[in-house]
Amino acid sequence: MIVVGGEALIDLVPVAQPPGALVPRPGGGPYNTALALGRLGAEAAFCSRVSTDGFGEGLLAGLRAAGVDLSLVQRGPEPTTLAVPSLAPDGSAAYGFYVEGTADRLFTLPPELPAGTRALALGTCSLALEPGASAYEALLRRESGRGVLTLLDPNIRPALIADPAAYRARFLGWLPYVSVLKLSEEDARWLGGSVSDWLAAGPSAVVLTRGARGLAAWTRAGARYEVPARPVAVADTIGAGDTVNAALLHRLSGIAADAPVDWPEVLAYAAHAAALTCTRAGAEPPYAAELSG
Repeated sequence: MIVVGGEALIDLVPVAQPPGALVPRPGGGPYNTALALGRLGAEAAFCSRVSTDGFGEGLLAGLRAAGVDLSLVQRGPEPTTLAVPSLAPDGSAAYGFYVEGTADRLFTLPPELPAGTRALALGTCSLALEPGASAYEALLRRESGRGVLTLLDPNIRPALIADPAAYRARFLGWLPYVSVLKLSEEDARWLGGSVSDWLAAGPSAVVLTRGARGLAAWTRAGARYEVPARPVAVADTIGAGDTVNAALLHRLSGIAADAPVDWPEVLAYAAHAAALTCTRAGAEPPYAAELSG
């Protein structure tokens, strides 16, 4: 099983008609990653705290429809977090957030993950907002110590980070517990440092998403791999990076710890899945059958 920990929220996505209208869509980096895993056919579970309001019920219904295990989901009466993306002409998104007193940031550390958990993914708002951030950090450290494959996607949202220097220091403290660090070029610029620095701190691999230039990966053994992006008509890029997370986890979690990784194949699979997500408005990751060709 692959466990994804972090927030589930509602993206208020702008649409062309009527002018100025916002359409609520399920979102949140971890939520999108779990949804994508389920659609890709992986055995996945979502680990979070979700509101009992109407938005929360809708979020869980989406995961349930994708076959995602919800046994680790905590519930609370607080409202669901709202995110308002603004889209650039190339389809890229920036975000504003409504997070005060919302359910997902009150997550507490679960006593254990299901037997057979092979991988854990964490990232985005959940690692920036207390008190939940400390609980997710404790989960990362605990499961890494048990030998679970861990993927970290910082997915930086500057509007949520009150003290950038403190966050950057905390990020470096996570790296010894991370197997795969996946981040965007924008994340890398904001965080500072270099791939070689990050690899030296702990991860076995660093994967960088580069928009229209595709994906690149570096390993601690000194190898570098690149694959191009698939050309598509882009509706927006919401959820594309989260789909990359899911595709990486789906492929990597099935490989024995001592077996070599076919990084060109893994990256090509992730690029294909992300491209399909970009053709749809909002975070709508593909199903396994769509990647079979």
